[in-house]
Amino acid sequence: YNFWVPQGVRNTVRNFLRNLRTPIVLANDIFQGNLDRAETTAARFFLNTTIGVGGLFDVATDEGWDYHNEDFGQTLGAHGFGEGAYLVLPVLGPSSARDGIGMIVDYFLDPLTYLAPWEARAGIAGTRAVDAYSRQYELLDDLKRDSIDYYARIRSLYRQNREHEINNGNPDEAPSPDITGQVETSDNQGTSGTVE
Repeated sequence: YNFWVPQGVRNTVRNFLRNLRTPIVLANDIFQGNLDRAETTAARFFLNTTIGVGGLFDVATDEGWDYHNEDFGQTLGAHGFGEGAYLVLPVLGPSSARDGIGMIVDYFLDPLTYLAPWEARAGIAGTRAVDAYSRQYELLDDLKRDSIDYYARIRSLYRQNREHEINNGNPDEAPSPDITGQVETSDNQGTSGTVE
C-alpha cells in the first residue's frame, strides 16, 4: 500500500475514513460531557463534508478545528472504569476488556451499521485496518527488532497511549479510579495507600 499509493492519496483515504467516523466521535464527546470537543467535532464534520468534498480533504484543520478521536472505551475510562484484562484481538491488535466492550458499543452507535450493506462496512473496516497498519509498520518493525520482550513492550505502549487518550492528552489529569471506586494515592513521605 505504501509503495504503490502516493502519500497524498493515502491522506485523502484517511480523511474520508475519519469523516465517516464522526458520528461515533461526536456521541462519545457528548457522553463524556465535553461540549467544547463536541463543537469541534461537529464543525469539522460540517466543513469537511461540504467544502472538503465529502471528507476527502481536511479543510477543518486549516481553519483551526483540530482532529481528535474518541471511542466508547475512552468514554468508559473517562468515567472511571478500569481497563480489565489486556487482550490481543485477531486483526484488530492490542486492546483491553473495556475497549473490547467499547468497540461493540461503537458498532451500534455508527449510522453505517444501519444504512450501509455489510459489504460496504467490511470494505471500510478493511481499508481502515490497512491505513492504520501502513502508518505504523515501520515503528512496529523497529520495536520488534529492538525489544527484548516485544509483547510486553507493545502492552506497555498500548496502555500508555490509551491513558493519554482518555485524559485528552493532559498529563496533569488525576488518575481515574477503577470500577471498584478505588484510586491510588501517595503522601509526602512516598508511602501509598488506597482510598475508597
